[in-house]
Amino acid sequence: MTKTTDPDLLPTMPHIGTAFQRLITDVSDWLANHYMELILAIAVGTAIFFLLGAIKRLAARKVRNNDGLIGYRAIIGKAIARTSKIFMLMVSAQIVVSFANAPPSVDRAVQVLFTIAAVAQAAIWLREIILGLIVRRTSQDPDQHETLHSAMTLIRILVTFVLFAIATIMILDNLGINVTGLIAGLGVGGIAIGLAAQGIFSDLFAALSIIFDKPFRAGDTITYGTTTGTIEKIGLKSTRLRSIMGEEIIMSNTNLLDMEITNLTRLARRRTRFAIGVIYQTKPEEARRIPGLLKEIVEDHAAQFIRSGFVGFGDSSINFELDFDIMSADYEVVYEGRHRIGLAILQAFNEEGLEFAYPTQTTFTAAPDGEMILPYPEGGFAALVSKD
Repeated sequence: MTKTTDPDLLPTMPHIGTAFQRLITDVSDWLANHYMELILAIAVGTAIFFLLGAIKRLAARKVRNNDGLIGYRAIIGKAIARTSKIFMLMVSAQIVVSFANAPPSVDRAVQVLFTIAAVAQAAIWLREIILGLIVRRTSQDPDQHETLHSAMTLIRILVTFVLFAIATIMILDNLGINVTGLIAGLGVGGIAIGLAAQGIFSDLFAALSIIFDKPFRAGDTITYGTTTGTIEKIGLKSTRLRSIMGEEIIMSNTNLLDMEITNLTRLARRRTRFAIGVIYQTKPEEARRIPGLLKEIVEDHAAQFIRSGFVGFGDSSINFELDFDIMSADYEVVYEGRHRIGLAILQAFNEEGLEFAYPTQTTFTAAPDGEMILPYPEGGFAALVSKD
């Protein structure tokens, strides 16, 4: 069987044996003609190697002695402690070939290996710094530890994949390889994965948004739509709430963040407004006393009076409003305070002879000529009662 070879491909195929022989020859000539520069460069490179090793050991010792710290120094220290010996060796080798006038073949080989080691080491450093910043950002809220612990595995995978994919592309590009097809393939694959898991990623990123942005946290009472409840658990896909009626509500993180959320827990105070109506038979001088009476009641119950006054003439009442703040973020305290102030107003109005209004209707009759006819005896209701 005869094997045919395309002669056009022969010039483009590297001859490994010849290239290796040329490299050996270049190294031999370099060692023979530049041994003094080489000795000095090796000494400098060795010193650099041990210096980098000492910095790495110092950072690792700081990390061990301060385990659990999440400050910026601790993050940088953890990143430095992840410096690889291969990177330190290639830094030293790069210094040697730079100072010792290495031949082009040796310089090229070291340059390629140094590029690979440097890009990979940069990806490792960035990975440690990014993950450290994420942990630092979220660890300030102990209630989010469980959610963060569940999310960190996926976050670590995503960060590692993205950084090392970029590092691989940079290495291949520096080696002279056309990476256009690889980038296009990664883009198409990412789009396909994103479309297939769109709902999962949407809820995951919504959970990360809750962890980082902190619109609410476990234990907060929030209102969205027509629902009010207390946050019990923030998961990767859904958030669990306990409504004021006691039932458990489960909302997907995406749908929850799409709504307008009112966080009631972060209020330093709660404002309450009472609408109060008194009958039209109330005398003007008695009506003028109502705002002052309401202010006195509010202040006697350790609440902050805001305003009170006449707001309009209703169909069956003279209308007043009372605004006051209860200085607490606890809804139970606010609820109890509102209850006590409301009953105190009822008691005070009864003692002062002020009557609350309620919907009433009076019917008048008229004779055929249009003259008004009273449907009750002269003297009003009192005369009718005394007659009975």
